[in-house]
Amino acid sequence: MRTPLSTIAPRLLLGFSLILGLSSIRAGAASAQDLRDQYHQAPRDTVSQEVYDGWKQFNLNCARCHGEDVQGTTIAPHLILSLKPDGPVNTKQLFMQTVCAGRPDKGMPSWCALGMEPATIDKIYAYVKGRSDAKLAPGRPALKPGA
Repeated sequence: MRTPLSTIAPRLLLGFSLILGLSSIRAGAASAQDLRDQYHQAPRDTVSQEVYDGWKQFNLNCARCHGEDVQGTTIAPHLILSLKPDGPVNTKQLFMQTVCAGRPDKGMPSWCALGMEPATIDKIYAYVKGRSDAKLAPGRPALKPGA
């Protein structure tokens, strides 16, 4: 016995609609990944655990004065420039000493007196130096796979 065309046609139409609908959903999902605004960018840089921890510590302890992405503010210097070869803090030793002792006359606390470990300062240096040397772009870095 044959099925009447009037019952097959709606089933075919429904099947084609589902197929077309799924392909448009997939296309929409692909384009959603391409749509990113300035606040939700994918990380541009992958870094070691040390540098990533330095980024976190910088943001926890230093960014409020030295600015997001190490770019300075009206109350604290631009560390990207400070760590350049001709900058006022142009060696790792000088950076470690400055952070540990602080600059009380300029309002910078002594981080070692506040309990910051030299290993933490070392990680912050790794991040700030990466920004100063233009090896890291602004924004949150990502951990290297396996780091």
